[in-house]
Amino acid sequence: MIVLGLILLLIGIFAKISILTTIGIILVVVGAVLFLLGASGRAIGGRKHWY
Repeated sequence: MIVLGLILLLIGIFAKISILTTIGIILVVVGAVLFLLGASGRAIGGRKHWY
């Protein structure tokens, strides 16, 4: 999710498409939060590992 967010963010910045930039930022933030919660050992949505 973080990689997809970064790709969309870069495409949005270079192509001057603001909606892609916004979606990219949101995906990077959500991916980072899920990564941090998963790395801390906390179960997310009933799952011990989030793929």
